[in-house]
Amino acid sequence: MSIIKDLFSKKQKPDILVRDVTLQDIPFVLDLNETNVEVLSPMDDEKFLYFTGNSEMFQVVTVDGVPAAFLIALREGLPDYKSENYIWFSKQYESFLYVDRIVIAEEYRRLGLGKMLYEGVFRHAEETGVPVVTAEIDIVPYNETSLKFHEAMGFQEVGQQVIRGGEIKVSLQARPISPGQAEEV
Repeated sequence: MSIIKDLFSKKQKPDILVRDVTLQDIPFVLDLNETNVEVLSPMDDEKFLYFTGNSEMFQVVTVDGVPAAFLIALREGLPDYKSENYIWFSKQYESFLYVDRIVIAEEYRRLGLGKMLYEGVFRHAEETGVPVVTAEIDIVPYNETSLKFHEAMGFQEVGQQVIRGGEIKVSLQARPISPGQAEEV
């Protein structure tokens, strides 16, 4: 068992902090993104800076002062953002908060950080009057863990599409912040 999971299993309460990203986080964010690039889009310094200027939420989670995860969520209305999934949601919803990525370092997975981040996204959407939170999950290749997690978080499939020239198929999902929003597609 890793030291991190050992801390959690002994019921020692680690110091978990969710904060806005800073320029000092560039190495952590780029390295963690690259480690998981097979299920994410690539990110370099330029894209990092794009996200810092255009994201509704760009946050880092630290556990006992050590960076452990990050979140990027975008609002509608970014015509220069070329993500196929973001573009799809833009055509379906007038107002939405798109979770572009939540990435958790391997040693911090299954500790509740993803749930904690999504709860923060839902709270932010509610506080800012956004009716729906959107995300996509790979179904080719099949990502059962993520599909089950998103279902448990209240997401529903609202569409599917093939991306990256046919190599990936995604389930486009929405989680209403007010009842009935996901069905508007």
